[in-house]
Formats: sequence, C-alpha cells, structure tokens
Amino acid sequence: MTREPHAVYTHGHHESVLRSHRQRTADNSAAYLLPHLRQGMSLLDIGCGPGTIIVDLAARVAPGKVTAVDTADDALAAARVEAQARNLSNIFFAAADVHALEFADGTFDVVHAHQVLQHVADPVQALREMRRVCVRGGIVAARDADYAGFTWYPELPMLDRWLDLYEQAARANGGEPDAGRRLLSWAQAAGFDDVTPTAGIWCFATPEERGWWGGMWADRILHSALARQLVDSGLATASELTEISAAWRAWAAAPNGWLAIPHGEILCRA
Repeated sequence: MTREPHAVYTHGHHESVLRSHRQRTADNSAAYLLPHLRQGMSLLDIGCGPGTIIVDLAARVAPGKVTAVDTADDALAAARVEAQARNLSNIFFAAADVHALEFADGTFDVVHAHQVLQHVADPVQALREMRRVCVRGGIVAARDADYAGFTWYPELPMLDRWLDLYEQAARANGGEPDAGRRLLSWAQAAGFDDVTPTAGIWCFATPEERGWWGGMWADRILHSALARQLVDSGLATASELTEISAAWRAWAAAPNGWLAIPHGEILCRA
C-alpha cells in the first residue's frame, strides 16, 4: 500500500521546543547560504517555525519578497510576531505542505528549508516541489541534522537511551532523523545535477551553552509531543523519561561537558 506523503513534526510546539528554535539565526543555521543572497531576491522559507532565521534572511534580501510557510498555525503566529518586532514588511506568511506547494512554477529565486526534510514522509518529493517553484538557475538550499552523529561527553547511558528513543519515535512518524548524510542522495533522486554538498556543526560546551541545551532537553523530554508519543506508544515509561531529564541536567552541570551536532547541507541549482 502506498502511503500518501504528509508532514509529521515529531517535536511538536511546546515552549521547550520553541525555546530551542528561537536560538537559531541565519548566521548559526544558514551560513552556507548567505554568500549567495542578494538584495531584491524573492525567497521561500519552508517550515519557518518561530521565524528567527527567516527575519535574518528577509533583512538580507530586502526589498525582495519573502514568503514563509509552515504547517502549524502557532508557529506562523510566532513568526509574525518576530517579523513585526524587526519591523520587516517584506515577509508574507501562509500555511503549506512542502509535498504539494501551492505556488506557480518558477516563482522564487531561492527556496530554503532548515531542519525540515528529516520530518517529512517523502523528502525526494519535497525537493522536487522546492525545485519546481524555484526559477531556472535559482537556488534550493536545505540543512538537516544527523542524529546518529551526535557526540557528547561525559558518556551518560541515559543519553544513549534518549538518542535511541528519539530515532525510534521519528521513524515511527515517517521521518528520517539521520537526514544530514542523505541530503545529497535525496537531491540527486529529485533530479538535481548541480549540487554543492557541505557540512556544518553546532557545538555546545560553555557553561551557558550547556545550561541552555541541557535545560531545554530536560524539559522537552518530559513535556513535549515527543514525550507524549514515547509514553503513549509504550516505547518508554514516564519514570524513564524522568531519568533522561536528570541525565541532561547532569550533563549540563558537568564542567567538562561537550556536545557536537553535525549537519548536512546542500546548495542545488534549479
């Protein structure tokens, strides 16, 4: 039986999730794309979340028109607030599914997606749609984490359990948490023959960074949509999630704590 493509977002939109997303900027999450942007470009941002990346991109291409889409109304509402706070009038918001974008062929100079393809049922179809709505010779850009590549110290067994549970949950939702390593192959399958693949990394090692990341995940594993899914599906118990939460706080408190998150990146010429 063929499954209809649809977007499933494993994390949900609990405050702890948005707390993570609000730390993302164009500089720390889209640096590979920035040298290719020019004033006056039109840009489509897929899965805009709370809008902290798209407002940076919109400022760089202004007065070019920017369209930001997401499947979640609360994410779009948060992004609108972010745009208003930055006094940006060149961003337009809409609900959309990347598998079937309601835009004409060749509408945008740049089509961008950050941490999106790992969550969709058919990333190749998503990239085909991103290519379709991009102008000939324009840029399709995507960046995704690769969960199996997460590396941390000290080595805490309950964090290994956290990673195993997350990957099970993401795949149960039809996603691919190890998307970063697959972006190039997905782009090739989508018909791109001019692809520049790169990699980026987030590293959290200072006391402030550990406190933010560890505290965010300590809350997220207890209160987000992921937590509900893990308990409701029988993959984990509430007490086990409490242990994982404590492990994140122990990691954050460790003076030698270190965490690296690898990302795959692709720049594709349409």
